[in-house]
Order: sequence, then C-alpha cells, then structure tokens
Amino acid sequence: MATEFHLPDVGEGLAEAVIVSWYVEVGGEVTMDEPLVEVETDKAVLDIPSPVGGTLLYQGAVAGETLEIEAILAVVGEPGEEWEPGMGVDARGPVGTAAPIVGSLEEATTLADVPHDGPQALPRVRRLAAELGVDLSSVVGTGPAGRITEDDVREATAEMGPVRRVRMSPTRRTIAEHLTRSWQEIPHVTTYGEVDAEPLLAAREAAGKPPLEALLIARIVPLLQQFPVFNASISGDDVLEKLHYDVGFAVDTPEGLMVAVIHDADQRTVHELGAEVRRLADAARGRSARPEELHGQTFTVSNIGAVGGRYGTPIVPYGTTAIVSIGRADPRPVVRDGAVTVGREFPLSLSYDHRVIDGGTGREFMGALIDALSAP
Repeated sequence: MATEFHLPDVGEGLAEAVIVSWYVEVGGEVTMDEPLVEVETDKAVLDIPSPVGGTLLYQGAVAGETLEIEAILAVVGEPGEEWEPGMGVDARGPVGTAAPIVGSLEEATTLADVPHDGPQALPRVRRLAAELGVDLSSVVGTGPAGRITEDDVREATAEMGPVRRVRMSPTRRTIAEHLTRSWQEIPHVTTYGEVDAEPLLAAREAAGKPPLEALLIARIVPLLQQFPVFNASISGDDVLEKLHYDVGFAVDTPEGLMVAVIHDADQRTVHELGAEVRRLADAARGRSARPEELHGQTFTVSNIGAVGGRYGTPIVPYGTTAIVSIGRADPRPVVRDGAVTVGREFPLSLSYDHRVIDGGTGREFMGALIDALSAP
C-alpha cells in the first residue's frame, strides 16, 4: 500500500520550502533513509531521506516550485501501484491508525547553510569548485533561480585550461600549519632599515669568510641581552624572557624553508658559529638534522639575500617574539658625507609581536642593530 510522505518542518516555524532537485524520478526505486529530494528553506539546503523503501509514485512539486510545510512531498509504494490524492495510505504506525507520515527535523540531513549574498550554489557544488580551483563569483549559474550547478563549474574549469593537483609533502604541510598558526595568533608589525654593508663584509673577509649568518648571530646576541623582550615568548598573561640564546637561522631546502637552531649561541665564537651554520644547513638539506636542531629557537635570523631578496615581511615563528631578515647588498646610489655615491647597504626587515613589543621599542632595537652591524 502506498505511503504518503508530507514535507517536514525542517526549521523552527518555517512555512514553506523550495524544491531544488529530486534524486529519484517517478517510477524509480528508492530505499529507506536514502536521500530522496533536496529542498531549500530560508536558512539552509537540506537532503530529505525517504521514510520507506519502494517505488516513487508521486512528486509533490517539481524543481523550482514552492511547497508548504505538511503538504504531500512524495508517495512511495509498490511497483506498478497507482495512486491519486485522496486514496488510502499506509500509516506505518499502530494498527487502526490512518495518518500519513509527516517528517521531522531529525529526518532531514542538513548539508550546509546557503548564503543569501554572493554566488548561489549547493554544498556539493561548492566542494567541487574548491577542488577544481574555480572562483564561483566568476561563474554564471544555469540552475533554478540562477543557481550554479556542477556542470557550470566543470564548464568553467574547461575554460580555465588544464590543471595539475600536487599533494603537499608532510614537511610542507607542517610548514603551512606552523606559519598559519603564527599569522593567525600573532599581531605582526614589520619595521625596516638599511645599514652600510662594507664594515660587516670587511669583518667577514678578515674572519676567513664564514657564513654571513655567523657574523649576524654574533652581533645580535648582545642585543638580545640588552632587549630581553626580543628573546621571549608569551605564556598566558606573562612574558617569558629567555635567559638562554638559541638562535635559529632560515635554511632553504628542497622540501621548503626550515629553521635550524644553534643552541647556546652566546657561548660560541664566530668561527664556531660558522662551523655550526654549515653543519646544520647541510643536515637540514640532507634531512639528517635531529629534531632538537630544528626546534626551540628563541630568536630567528633569515638571510633572504642568499636567494636574491632585499626587503621582506618575515613571519615570527610561533613561540617567539621576533625575527630579522637581511637582504642582498647590491651596489646602489647612497648618500655618504652629504654626497651621492655608489655603495652597498644591507636591507633589514624586523618583524615582531605587537602584543609585547611597541613600535618605539621596535625602532630602538633596529637602531641598535644598525649600530652593531656597522661597527668595525
């Protein structure tokens, strides 16, 4: 015997819903709890499952039409069975009852809220667009009420040209997670400066050409002792000023940017720092660095000049308060003793956590850094 299924009140106090699409056509087979029809209310798009299994004998409305709550949504019966409004129904309830099935909120599966501004698309279409890299705002919908369909998304993809999906490596995913957390939780401020490159380059030449990072670290450690908030982290309402100096430096590897850490940098000479920079950089690129050699920095130095960069906006590593990058010192017009001449200056970019470091303190640290790097 046929079973009438009336449109359930899928939201508190709703009066009607629009039929979006039917998953089963009249005469088609449906199983119990299988999605039967997709409807849209003023708050959400919903899949409504069939309360019984059998053959779909009747659809209460076609796609795009509006149906009132408790109106007949569908009728499911036996193959070949005929049904017309007013005929008897199977209540699927206690013996002797004759009420049709009226759905409830629990019988409708919410897929996602549909925004009323911006492109109108069902959740599965939005997922498909995200997977294919399609901007829905640029797609013209051909579905009911201008809704964007899966075919619309695929057609837009064809117009975009071929694409290739490359899965992130575990290392790249870790890098992405750490940078996202830093960017979301730390209010970044970046201040910039320039310093005459000749004194530092001359000192490097005199020391036997150690890595530039070694000289930077050697000259920055005393500043971290002078400005302890730059060698710190935040713990709840407290600032933890680190009394140890484990300085990290950025390493460009085939797997992505990593930070190698020189522990107890304050206790090492420039030559020792240089040897450690080389060893850790090789270990990071060869994937042989130990975990403790890639974690736990209290401050970070990034030599972006090594890859051709000048100024940047470095992201503060999570668990620290500051990072400085030094760019490439190309010959440029500079002012020396009131006259324009050709010289070389290192571009400096200092990013810091604005929760604990104010702009004035940031500029003061930058000034001290410029003095330290320009000293003989």
